[in-house]
Amino acid sequence: MEKRILVVDDERDICDILQFNLENDGYIVDVANSAEEALDKLTDVHSLIILDVMMGGMSGFKMAEKLRKSGNTIPIIFLTAKNTENDMLTGFSLGGDDYIPKPFSVKEVLARAKALLVRASLVNKPMETKWVYRDLVIDATSNRVLITDKEVSLTKKEFEILSLLAQASPNVLTRNEILSSVWGDNEFVLDRTVDVHITRLRKKLGEYASIIVNRSGFGYYLNIESKHPQ
Repeated sequence: MEKRILVVDDERDICDILQFNLENDGYIVDVANSAEEALDKLTDVHSLIILDVMMGGMSGFKMAEKLRKSGNTIPIIFLTAKNTENDMLTGFSLGGDDYIPKPFSVKEVLARAKALLVRASLVNKPMETKWVYRDLVIDATSNRVLITDKEVSLTKKEFEILSLLAQASPNVLTRNEILSSVWGDNEFVLDRTVDVHITRLRKKLGEYASIIVNRSGFGYYLNIESKHPQ
């Protein structure tokens, strides 16, 4: 099934360029020239939003915040001429999944869009394999984690986070992606909840704690160099 992308920018030339190239890459593309129009056009069939930050009326940041507060977890790539660390961190804190400064390379946008869509599909894909790394075994069929043949006592959420990271490895999963997959639409769960569970999980993994890596400003990934599914 073809992925559907919503491009939102008040510069029509940018919308035209992105639409042309994304469609050439095999995507179905809808265009909106304001956040207000985008909210009207956005449907459950869209898989990604490419969203300009600085627009007349509602800003891209405000639109993203509105979507996240309503429980919508669709991946968002921000496009912006504001290229400072604070702006980037603001984008991620509001639920953005990637951030590309203007002027941008079309090839970079296409590559980032593809990577984000792949990552999002991994989050929603059930894990049906056993992952082995040295003496560490993550067995999704029995919901058990073993280290040197001894079972590690994990809570349900801790196991779900670890197995999700194993499935997605080496891709980075954002806190929003982890929240969406593990906690679903529970609006009372905060990003900090993921960090707390990761901290507890690392303690229980002992010598393997370091395989869970935090990529600052992005999220978490599992650093398993020689993992293999069984």
